[in-house]
Amino acid sequence: MARWTSADLPDQSGRTVLVTGANSGLGLRSAEALARRGATVVMACRSAARAEAARARVAAVASGPPPVVVPLDLADLASVRKAAAEVDASVAALDVLMNNAGVMAPPPGRTADGFEVQFGTNHLGHFALTGLLLGALRRAPAPRVVTTSSLMHRWHAGGWDDRDLEGDAGGRWPAYGRSKLANLLFMRELARRSAEAGVGLVSVAAHPGYASTHLQVASAAASAGGWLVQRAAGAAVAAGNRLVAQSDAAGALPQLYAATMPDVAAGDYFGPGGPFEMRGSPTRVGLSAAARDDAAARRLWAVSEQLTGVTYPW
Repeated sequence: MARWTSADLPDQSGRTVLVTGANSGLGLRSAEALARRGATVVMACRSAARAEAARARVAAVASGPPPVVVPLDLADLASVRKAAAEVDASVAALDVLMNNAGVMAPPPGRTADGFEVQFGTNHLGHFALTGLLLGALRRAPAPRVVTTSSLMHRWHAGGWDDRDLEGDAGGRWPAYGRSKLANLLFMRELARRSAEAGVGLVSVAAHPGYASTHLQVASAAASAGGWLVQRAAGAAVAAGNRLVAQSDAAGALPQLYAATMPDVAAGDYFGPGGPFEMRGSPTRVGLSAAARDDAAARRLWAVSEQLTGVTYPW
C-alpha cells in the first residue's frame, strides 16, 4: 500500500471508538487522530490524573463530540466489569474497540485476581473486556476489534495450561512475548468465532514496530540489579529511542489503519513496512507459526473463559 498517514484517516463522524490505555503513547496518539476526524472517543484509563490531562489534549483537537473518560484497570477483573457496564449503558453502539493498553517487562507480579501480571493485563483483561462489550459492538453496523501485539510475539512458542501460566515463563521478557502471542491467538480465534456465529465483527491486530513510548522507559526503570544497572538500562533505551525508534504517533499508524480503512479484513495483521518491521508506513505483515496455531488458539480461549469467568454471548 502507498505511504499512509493519519491525514488519510476516513471521516469518523458518527462513530464511537473505545481506546484502552488512551492516556499516553500509542493510545493517546490514536485517540487524538480519531477525535480529529470526528469520532466520539471513549478513553479507558487506569490513572485518573493522567486521564484528565490526556482528555484535555484530545478535546483540544476534536472536531466532533468531546472525548469521555472511563476508569479501567485491566489488571483487576472487577474494574473491567465495571468499565464495560458503564460503556454498554452509555453508548448506542460501539463501532471500534481498540485493545491497546499493556505493560512491558515489569518486575514479576500478580494482578488483583492472582494472574501473572503481563498475561493478566495484556491478554486476560482485554479478553474479558471484549466479551463484556460484545453486545455494544453488535449494535454497530460494522464493528471492529483491534488488538495491539508486538514483534516480541515471536519470542514465545506458547503453552496454555495452568502450569505454563503460573509464573513469569522464565523471565519478564519471555512472559511479555507470551502475552503478545496470546493477543494474536485471541485476535484470530475471535475472527473465527465471529464468522462461525454469522456476526459481522472484524477482528484484526497491529503492532507499532519500534516506537518511542513510555513502556520502554518504565521497563528500564524496573530492571533488576540496582540503581547503576537501572540507570545504564535507561540510558540505552533513551539512545535507542533517539537513534532507531519512530515516534509514538508513527507507531500508532498500523492500529489506526486497522481500525478505520475499508480494505481491512478479519484476521489481518498490520505493522510498519520498513526493514524488519521496525518503522515505516503501515502494511500487512506476517505472523509467527505459533500465532497461526488454531489448536493453541482454541486452548487459550478455553483457558481464558475459565480464568476470567467471561463467555461470549454470540
